This record gives sequence, C-alpha cells and structure tokens, in this order.
Amino acid sequence: MSTPEPSAWQQRIAGEWHGRPSLFDHTGTWCGYEEIRRSSDHVDGVTTYRMDGGLVGGGHLAGRFRLGAPFSFGVIDSDANRVYTGPDFFGTGQPYGSFVDSHYYGPGWQVDLNTWNQVLPDGETQVYSSVLHQGWAVVGCFNGVYTRVPARVGDLIEAETRNGPVPYILPTKQAGRFAGECELWGADQKLRGTVAVAITLEPIDLLRTRRVVSWRGSGLERTYAVETRRDGNRLFFEGPDAYGNAIGFGRASFSSLHFTDVWKVKGREFTLDATPGMSAGGRLSVVYELFDGGDLDSVLHGVLAWTPS
Repeated sequence: MSTPEPSAWQQRIAGEWHGRPSLFDHTGTWCGYEEIRRSSDHVDGVTTYRMDGGLVGGGHLAGRFRLGAPFSFGVIDSDANRVYTGPDFFGTGQPYGSFVDSHYYGPGWQVDLNTWNQVLPDGETQVYSSVLHQGWAVVGCFNGVYTRVPARVGDLIEAETRNGPVPYILPTKQAGRFAGECELWGADQKLRGTVAVAITLEPIDLLRTRRVVSWRGSGLERTYAVETRRDGNRLFFEGPDAYGNAIGFGRASFSSLHFTDVWKVKGREFTLDATPGMSAGGRLSVVYELFDGGDLDSVLHGVLAWTPS
C-alpha cells in the first residue's frame, strides 16, 4: 500500500543507521554482538525497511539468530498504526513522538518481538531494544545504541563493543538523582506536554537502595517511594508505595511496577554512559508506559542526567 508523503516518524528515522547491539539470553547472560546496518526509504509512496549484518558469537543462540540473508520488509507508513507486511517481519508499531512501540513476528528468527526504539533529542542517536518471545516466554533480547552520522560510526562501534555487556547497576555508595524533562504522549498518540521527572537514589547498602520517583507536569502528578533490592541482574521493588520487579539485559533494565491503586507501569531504563568497571551515573534514557487498570493511558519518555548529592 502506498502513501504520498512519508509520516513524521518515517522522516525522523530516514537514512542508514549503524550499531553493534548485544545479544542476551533469557537469563540476561551476554552472548555476543550483532553487526547491523538498518535503513528505510520511501520511494514512489512505498516504504521499505532493510537490515543487513551478522551475529558475532551468540553462544547457544547463534543457530537461531544468525542471518542467512539480509532482512527486507514492507511497511504501511503511518503515524497511527505502522503495519509491517513481510516477508521478514509481520506486525504493527505505534509511534509516540520520538519513540515507537512495535510488536511483530520474525519467521526467520522464529520469535515474537517487542521492539522499543527511542530517538534521542539530538535526532541522530537511537536507543534500541528487542525483547524476543516464544509465546509468552522470553528467549532473549537485543539492545544497543545506533547512529546515522557517518563520522560517528567508528567511535560508536568501539564504544558498543566495550560497553554492550556492562550490567545495569546504579550507584551503590553515592546518593544523588537522575532528573530531566520528558515528553508525555497520550494513548491517542497526541502530545500532552512535558513532565519534570526525577529519580532520587539513597543507597542503603551495596544491594539495596531507596528510590523516590516524582513526575510533575501536564496533568501527571505523582511521587512514590520504593525500596529497591538487587540480586544479580534482577531488581525487586518492595514498597511501600509500589511493588514489582525488573530484569537487566546489559545496560537496559526492563521493569513492571504496580502502585497501591489501579495504576501500573511498564518501563525501560537504559544507562547511556555505562562503562566497564565500577563507574555509575551519567545519563539515563527512560521510557515508561502508564496503565490505568488494563488500559494504556500514556507514554512518558526522555533522557535524565545524574547529579550526585
């Protein structure tokens, strides 16, 4: 199906993007890298996506996720429902400004994918993750950072090689907070406005942290505190204002959080400046989907910067 002009999302992601995302198995164990060049074009009203590259390593997942040929699939381009028409991926994606939430199936990989792709405010960097499912069970995850600036590709690939396996661990001895302005988009994919987001961290010991989160603006007013306990790459949020858990696939932590009222949150926090060793802080790329009961109400996303207390 053709559309005369590319959508706002299609214009936002035009060009060729380069990255070296890491592959993790369902436990969060790092397995290898994927050398990827992704591009899309809108020619004569028809949008086509292409993905070329190959898996480096992969461990026990190598046989499933090595590419036998470059991927290519059609897209019904829209800022409402983007429909992926195959042959390599079938499903849909919904943009919320500079973030898209996609659910689709890849016959070659034989997995169902939930892909979150966030274009950062510089317009030239993407934070990407694909959580891979067999039915409802997670079988793995790809995630990493992409750029479409040719002069930055070499440095980015080097950084992704170094930082891709780094686990998501926030400061354990230094109190401080991540804070920044995020965009709030309604489930109707319309911008509601900006929200001041702050995540204040008060370490209790090496594995437990008191986390106080505040959202202020555009009709979203909430502050909640949770005691956060880390067990390897797993997090547990143990009240008093919310309960849930998270699992880390490298620098990306995927969380499910339930408040003591009807609201719940599905989120991803990605440490942009993670490096090997014991450093922490820097910038945190965040996406939160907010649910009123079982209904998606809004999507909150942006970049937060660390300030030590």
